[in-house]
Amino acid sequence: MHVFITGGTGTIGSAVVDELITGGHTVLALARSDASARALEGAGAEVLRGELADLDALRSGAARSGGVVNLAFGRDYSTPDAIARSMAEESAALGALGEELVGSGRPLVTVSGTPAVPGRASTEGDPLPTSGPVAGRSRTVTALLELASRGVRSTAVRMPRTVHDEGRGGFAGLLTDAARRTGVAGYPGDGTQRWPAVHARDAAVLIRLALESAPAGTAWHAVADEGDAVADIAAVIGRRLDLPVKQVPEETFGPFGPLFAMDQPASAAHTREALYWHPTHPSLLEDLENIRP
Repeated sequence: MHVFITGGTGTIGSAVVDELITGGHTVLALARSDASARALEGAGAEVLRGELADLDALRSGAARSGGVVNLAFGRDYSTPDAIARSMAEESAALGALGEELVGSGRPLVTVSGTPAVPGRASTEGDPLPTSGPVAGRSRTVTALLELASRGVRSTAVRMPRTVHDEGRGGFAGLLTDAARRTGVAGYPGDGTQRWPAVHARDAAVLIRLALESAPAGTAWHAVADEGDAVADIAAVIGRRLDLPVKQVPEETFGPFGPLFAMDQPASAAHTREALYWHPTHPSLLEDLENIRP
């Protein structure tokens, strides 16, 4: 399959590009900078220059493809307004990509987050949140899945709060960044709240499987670790950075504070069984051992 991908140089995206090419697909990748273009070409992808906000470029890439993987998202997480702008940009991009594929039967895979369900691990059948800081993204993904009724094989791969590789990425990566900045390996809440996680290369395999075979209108969980206690995550970070580990206020983590304090384990039992997905890479706590002081 000739696959058009956005966000192909991020932690997840670079792993997906490698996975697709290794799996026998060809890749056309959106690149917004010379550096991104060089990285993508070095990985073996064809490059389409443009940004996520360039809807004509997105339509062009989708028109030239047998399938689409959308992974791009804004990088400014400093304020709720900045995150909202990124969600609005993502919504417009997915709308343009989806409309280009209407009636074609071609696959369109996007990502979102696993939901939090009080008292248990969330499953693929649980709805995404309709209120709170990520509600806008939930509405976008729900609208995308509804394109199944219009001839798009749309699917969503729900990512856990930490997608990691070599000790970097996701919420755990943000904890590490905060520890370096403040001199404390801090965590919000009482530390017992659990975060699910997956290695980026295992997530890339699932995205390829969804692209190749997932039924239209379905959601999947890219979860390898159902839930690590945040205090345990902070303990590894503190040991690797030789910093004290302690509870800190939610406000330490800006707009992510309330999310960081939530208990949000997630299961991927259905995904593993239905798509024959079997994670093989290191767990989060193992991978955090790669953090360098």
